[in-house]
Amino acid sequence: MGLYEKHVLPRLIGAACGTKPILKQREKVVPHCEGRVLEVGMGTGHNLGYYDPNKVDMVFGLEPAPDIVKRAKPLAEKVPFDVEFIDLPGEEIPLDDNSVDTVLLTYTLCTIPDTLKAMQNMRRVLKPGGKLLFSEHGSAPDAAVEKWQNRLNGVWGKLFGGCNINRKIPTLIEEGGFNITDLDEMYVPSTPKIAGYTYWGAAEIR
Repeated sequence: MGLYEKHVLPRLIGAACGTKPILKQREKVVPHCEGRVLEVGMGTGHNLGYYDPNKVDMVFGLEPAPDIVKRAKPLAEKVPFDVEFIDLPGEEIPLDDNSVDTVLLTYTLCTIPDTLKAMQNMRRVLKPGGKLLFSEHGSAPDAAVEKWQNRLNGVWGKLFGGCNINRKIPTLIEEGGFNITDLDEMYVPSTPKIAGYTYWGAAEIR
């Protein structure tokens, strides 16, 4: 791992994922988590302050990058519920079938290489009647913006740790075996359009 990946990238991602408009998006979905929660791609812990401790029993934080987990742990120690870190990629979820009440995805699907396998694993661990909550950036509906997303996606990924800016988020969720029950979408304010078109809502097991 080079100096950029070890020292610069975690701070860059932490800053990008913690801007006010992005935090506002987190605030729209995270408080709806209930019971035992699997947060896929916990990152530096931006969501921890938005969980409702009266609804949440514990959180499994899936995050494969040790340098990023190191930054999240001090925040995890301050919340009034247990947080258990799992240092594996999003495609590998070492939890039992039907073992969590909520799966949370915030700005994570953009970096998972095998999204289908990851979504199928999320479906596997989610209890019947449980919910998937998400806020993810992806492909824009405007042809001109989408054209630039496709053009710049490779370079963007190299700079931002494998992030893809042109993924069709609703399609990925549905292909993984979920029905979307609630969906909103918009360009997040004060964010470059190529990276700011965001989908958020809820889904259930098909």
